[in-house]
Amino acid sequence: MQRLLILSGILLLLAGLLWPWLSKLPFGRLPGDIIIERENFRLYFPLTTGLLVSLVLSFLLWWWTRK
Repeated sequence: MQRLLILSGILLLLAGLLWPWLSKLPFGRLPGDIIIERENFRLYFPLTTGLLVSLVLSFLLWWWTRK
């Protein structure tokens, strides 16, 4: 558990430091992400982005626990 918390903290720190460059990636604007914009209302549901992140994290956790 300690190793997981330390690794998560390091990954969050790196993501925060690299945010100016990471925000230019197309994640969050993929085909399949639902965006509804109306007057005084905006709904954003990143369906495809969520599925992609879930697949990548599932693969990484599977690979990490396999060792």
